[in-house]
Amino acid sequence: MNAIKNYISEHKDRFISELIELLKIPSVSADTAFTQDVLDTAEAVEKALITAGCDSVEICETAGYPIVYGEKIIDVHLPTVLVYGHYDVQPADPINLWTSPPFEPVIKKTDKHPDGAIFARGACDDKGQMYMHVKALEFMVKTKQLPCNVKFMIEGEEEVGSNNLAIFVANNKEKLANDIILISDTGMIANDVPSITTGLRGLSYVEVEVTGPNRDLHSGLYGGAVANPINILSKMIASLHDENNHITIPGFYDKVENLSKEERAEMAKAPFSLDNYKNALDIDAVYGEEGYTTNERNSIRPTLDVNGIWGGYTGEGAKTVIASKAFAKISMRLVPNQDWKEITELFKTHFESIAPKGVKVLVKPHHGGQGYVTPIDTIGYQAASKAYETTFGKKPIPQRSGGSIPIVALFEKELQSKTILMGFGLDSDAIHSPNEHFGVWNYLKGIETIPYFYAHFTALTKQQTT
Repeated sequence: MNAIKNYISEHKDRFISELIELLKIPSVSADTAFTQDVLDTAEAVEKALITAGCDSVEICETAGYPIVYGEKIIDVHLPTVLVYGHYDVQPADPINLWTSPPFEPVIKKTDKHPDGAIFARGACDDKGQMYMHVKALEFMVKTKQLPCNVKFMIEGEEEVGSNNLAIFVANNKEKLANDIILISDTGMIANDVPSITTGLRGLSYVEVEVTGPNRDLHSGLYGGAVANPINILSKMIASLHDENNHITIPGFYDKVENLSKEERAEMAKAPFSLDNYKNALDIDAVYGEEGYTTNERNSIRPTLDVNGIWGGYTGEGAKTVIASKAFAKISMRLVPNQDWKEITELFKTHFESIAPKGVKVLVKPHHGGQGYVTPIDTIGYQAASKAYETTFGKKPIPQRSGGSIPIVALFEKELQSKTILMGFGLDSDAIHSPNEHFGVWNYLKGIETIPYFYAHFTALTKQQTT
């Protein structure tokens, strides 16, 4: 299939310009100010799938943002690959930290991307990685090398919890029936060290509100006499970790999967430089749970982090008040076997129990999802491994990820399908942060590698059934 390299070389500029046009649309699902932009992006994805060669494409309405569904069925007796991705993006804030406007994509060279990277919100998460699959389909259809059936399900609410996806999946099991699910919403170790994500952490996301007096108070007249919600909230949050950075919520670790020494030793084989890690983040020391390495802390161990905290006066100058309310947003990354709903309830019970008299506490659950592990002995993983080996010249390393894609566990439950996570981004690509980017090399390498997955998966499936 050397034709893929020639095809990419011939259409490289178009592939890049098409992605840039998609990245210009600010499809921020968390902010209703961008509602029309999100809807416009769904239409853009619909057109892209039609152009790439899908025989049937539709924008499926939900109670929120629509899901774009497309398919190319060449023979019902052949395997079917279901590609999942999302077209919505994270908010770009804080805007002032971007070196170029987040929705005005530009290509800049970096140390990790000497061939250049596209800087824009959504470049890596997930428009760039989703669009690799669209262009891979285009190649296979145009050159008559599509070896099996393919379906696409591209949603617009992943960054706000995929609230309507479960309903869509449950109501469309026959439409979505498949033999394997393929997702590119993860990363790899390095451009010269390919890896396949075999594990994802689950997620529980909550918002907390602490209320003291019925109004903001003068800090001179009332300070020291009434509970200050900001002070109280800060103490409550600080108490959620002990001196070893162990989470103190009763029952939190009861179902945590503890990997064997052998499994931890295999993980440790992945190349990692602690000095490079610290230098990239401009920190002089790492920080985390006692007894675990950095790579273990951010992948196989659960965490609890404050994502935002506010209350009182934060404007310019001084205003001496004791705020009536204080707020925080908190996320807990979970490992397989931890149920996110159970953890959310444990958090709620504990957080309310540690509130002192004089304040009221409200815990508002937002969203969550289960963790997931992909076995490496399946034909799906083997096909992905062979695909990477073909284009990278070496076998990929199986790697647990610290991120969460809650819908992966949902897919297995509802569709009885395993998911393969073929990510081509790098940890340094700043997803969810200012200056998010995606390497041009990585984008094109993904387009080159994906067709090999289809070929190997189809061949291995035939071998298994004969």
